[in-house]
Amino acid sequence: MWKKRKWRRRTILGGLLALTMAFAAACGAEKAGTAAGEAPVDATNQTSPADAASAQPASAEPKAEPVKVVWWHSMSGELGKAIDHLVEEFNESHPDIQVEAAFQGSYDESLSKMKTAMGSGSGPSIVQVYEIGSRFMIDSKTITPIQKFIDEDRFDLSRLEENILGYYTFDGQLYSMPFNTSNPIMYYNKTLFKNAGLDPEKPPATFEEVKAAAQKLTKDGVYGASFALYGWFMEQLFAAQGKEYVDHGNGRDGLAEKSLLADDAGVKVMTWWKDLIDSKVMLNLGRATADTKKAFVAGQVAMTLDSTAALRGIVDGVGGKFEVGTAFLPRPEGAADGGVIVGGASLYILNDRPEAEQKAAWAFIKFLASPEQQAYWNVNSGYFPITKAAYEQDLVKENMKKFPQFQTAVDQLHRTKLNNATKGAVMGVFPEARQIVEGAMEEVVNGAKSPKDALTAAQVQITAKIGDYNKTVK
Repeated sequence: MWKKRKWRRRTILGGLLALTMAFAAACGAEKAGTAAGEAPVDATNQTSPADAASAQPASAEPKAEPVKVVWWHSMSGELGKAIDHLVEEFNESHPDIQVEAAFQGSYDESLSKMKTAMGSGSGPSIVQVYEIGSRFMIDSKTITPIQKFIDEDRFDLSRLEENILGYYTFDGQLYSMPFNTSNPIMYYNKTLFKNAGLDPEKPPATFEEVKAAAQKLTKDGVYGASFALYGWFMEQLFAAQGKEYVDHGNGRDGLAEKSLLADDAGVKVMTWWKDLIDSKVMLNLGRATADTKKAFVAGQVAMTLDSTAALRGIVDGVGGKFEVGTAFLPRPEGAADGGVIVGGASLYILNDRPEAEQKAAWAFIKFLASPEQQAYWNVNSGYFPITKAAYEQDLVKENMKKFPQFQTAVDQLHRTKLNNATKGAVMGVFPEARQIVEGAMEEVVNGAKSPKDALTAAQVQITAKIGDYNKTVK
């Protein structure tokens, strides 16, 4: 009996000891779990390590790779740095998309590479193409019109500048998104104006006033003006008169078939130009705007034509040597319904890329069009913001205080009446046509041909090239 009591006592003590050890182990596990940041152990529903392992998925879900978007562009130097900044900002805020910007040389070089890559699947997701390449890009059938994404996304186009959208809109569709946009203005030396007895706050507005001012400004080794023999200026001076450059509504009511270069508008421009040189009040420095810009910055010429995008470089180059003024592009006396055409380039999405990549490209383009990014781009590039709200950004307001001359460019853009002339001409052979026009301008100023003869010969050449191009499209 004593042995039976002893056995019971051992059994009870053993049970108590087992319960004590189990409780201590549970407390230790709970403390360890809390310290490791894990959830407390539920003693009523514990799972063995083997069961826990079998309850987990066989392998973790692989993380999706970000969609890669390749952007071919033609912006070098400081402009290239600004593009790299925009890309970096986007990539940091969109981990599911990664944009890679790749410089491809000049606009001509980039377009040549694009032609080689078209349809091969080896090209970019987005390509930057200058405005005179628009007709070719549309006819190539290798792009997805931006309008498709705008419609699907219900993107509000009214937030963008109408006079900029006008150039890139055809048959009610926006084929590409404007990116870097400029137009030409006249730069003048206010100090020389004042010294010549001219009102520095009233720059010449017409061809006739430009000549009168140049006559007074030409003295002491300084010329009144120097304009580069640049085909873009000829196109702009047609628009300033409200005149179309090619037939069929400037190529907007149908494919252009004929150049209108030798019409009265063109003859007026080159007659005025030649007269300025013959009167020895304008210095001919050839085709490069870089050369006329240098002469202006050095104070050797009092007036010049250049892009709005050149403003910051000109003002910085002049420093405190003299005060830089800006004015609208001049036009013949009595010209009405004229204005300026936007220059620069726009962004196209290639249609041989996967759908997900195209949508990612559109997301990036929308980002670039935001007020904040447009403000950054305007201040760091000198190009117009394409988004109206960018002008309300503090960055832009401060920059306008520093470079008040830019207001001239904004006013000129906004006062331009949008019509087929000011929307700009479109033709598939525009790059070649521009070179032909510059050759004709040289013939006129060098006295090789009269304005009418030089422009007529150039018109015939351009019309023939348009015809050859149209055959390939049809």
